[in-house]
Amino acid sequence: MKATTASPRAGHRHTNGHEHDFEPVHGLPEVLPAGERILWQGAPDWRALAVRAFHVRKLAVYFGLLLVLQVAVVLNNGGGLGAAAVSLAWPAGLALLAIGALCLLAYLSATTTAYTITNKRVVMRVGIVLTLAFNLPYARVAAAGLNQGTHGVGDIALTLGDGDRIAWLNLWPHARPWQLAKPQPTLRCVPEAAAVAQLLSRSWAEATGRSLVGTAGDKVDRNASSSADGLLVQTALSPR
Repeated sequence: MKATTASPRAGHRHTNGHEHDFEPVHGLPEVLPAGERILWQGAPDWRALAVRAFHVRKLAVYFGLLLVLQVAVVLNNGGGLGAAAVSLAWPAGLALLAIGALCLLAYLSATTTAYTITNKRVVMRVGIVLTLAFNLPYARVAAAGLNQGTHGVGDIALTLGDGDRIAWLNLWPHARPWQLAKPQPTLRCVPEAAAVAQLLSRSWAEATGRSLVGTAGDKVDRNASSSADGLLVQTALSPR
């Protein structure tokens, strides 16, 4: 398993004024070798990432309950609606600042990420300040699973083979939640996730020459066991 730190270099330009301008190929630290081709590239949907990885919805509910409690305390102490409104100014501002900061982090995480699926591997270019590229050859991927969300957006988690491990902190937020002992690199909040999972499944099978238990895009068996975050335990890319 290989992780590389991307650095500016001569290469194709994609946008103005960003270190990724100098990637030899968008989303990749190196030019692909002969015989390898890009099948798909994408990035997280930042709004879904804000909800699923940065938990802004839960934080909004938390602050909402605090604000309601604040109003209740003021009214219980004999204050009027005007006093209650004044008492909300500071906590409401703090709530907006915290939620806004997390939304900004989600946006930056999504816009600096590039997921690439080739006919031989998966490459994850991630990082807001320090850019890392995780190279995941199919031979080192033991299994994968699809956690389908709403509006076609979902997570595709990759289980690495024995002996391979990437630190959870290096991956986050591009890691399956709560899998700390054996972190799973994850394509987070990918639009049209089922189609991407099917593409990955076919490419993995063609590259490894092994048959599959199923495909990540198969209809979910409601009786199948699942983890706390809903990711199928009946991994989609496992060899028979």
